[in-house]
Amino acid sequence: MTDAKGGRVITASEISGVYGIIPTPALPGSDRIDARNTVDVEETARLVDQLVRDGVSGIIALGTTGECPSLSEDDFDVVVDTIVEAVDGRVPTFVGATGSGGHSTARRLRKVAESGADGTLLGLPMWQPLTTAMAVDYYAQISEAFPDLAVMVYANARAFRYTFPVEFWEGIAAQAPTVTSAKVSKAPDLERMLEATEGTVNFLPSDMVVHDFAKRAPATTTGCWATAAAMGPEPSIVLMDALQTGDAAAVEKAVADIAWANEPAAHLFADQELFASYNLQIEKTRIAAAGYCRPGPIRSPYNHLPEPYAAASRECGERWRELRARLTSAATAS
Repeated sequence: MTDAKGGRVITASEISGVYGIIPTPALPGSDRIDARNTVDVEETARLVDQLVRDGVSGIIALGTTGECPSLSEDDFDVVVDTIVEAVDGRVPTFVGATGSGGHSTARRLRKVAESGADGTLLGLPMWQPLTTAMAVDYYAQISEAFPDLAVMVYANARAFRYTFPVEFWEGIAAQAPTVTSAKVSKAPDLERMLEATEGTVNFLPSDMVVHDFAKRAPATTTGCWATAAAMGPEPSIVLMDALQTGDAAAVEKAVADIAWANEPAAHLFADQELFASYNLQIEKTRIAAAGYCRPGPIRSPYNHLPEPYAAASRECGERWRELRARLTSAATAS
């Protein structure tokens, strides 16, 4: 796709493989509400570089796990610069910019665009719920104002209090040409969404459900997102490779492996209301336990997690670390 300024925006068909979602590593003391300069720059750069070296096809930053709403504007700018510099153009990079309203989001989008990122992961403004007309117009205005940025819609119905119906996707296809992908978890209307967007939007599922998407829409399920990549991306990459090569036995095994690793926290993921309240905390706790990176403390006011949930999250991370070790050993032996 060529934008109004003559540049290129990454298209739906160009998005493939595993897009690793990262936390925003935090320095000690970042859980205080008056903390400043909270970003662990060194660990952020190291994590991004390691993920690219270990085979992810793209980076997604500053979503929920990246604590986008918790960051000050100064910290936001530091994170954006650190990530884009660390990626160094090796893989596509989508940097979140969601704010409480249009003007604050535009300020962040200007920073993302100026940094040289390929795109943005963008949810709806988080203050007041939007109607479909408002939501479509929001993305249409962003397409016009930031024609060089590919937009990945953060289609989280619980977080943004909006269901992202088929009518929304019809409006996006007609009015927001830079929207070329969407981060989704569930899509009961996937077939209708694909028909409405006529191939212009890649509906990117998580590594936990990508095999189901592939059964329903094999031609368009070319990639997935994985928060688990911050625990080490190998299990998710193995699954995506098996799907892309059509190796049914390998897909079945990879799906079972990931389900085994996630089993201790499966009840937390399944309870939508509970997970909505502790999403970030669960993710950073299991990421810390896996040992692939040092996510650091959770920024206020979300730095609370009941011990039973924390224990389940830690066991999930430990199982993921064990699974990675098994895969690495098998790859070395072969």
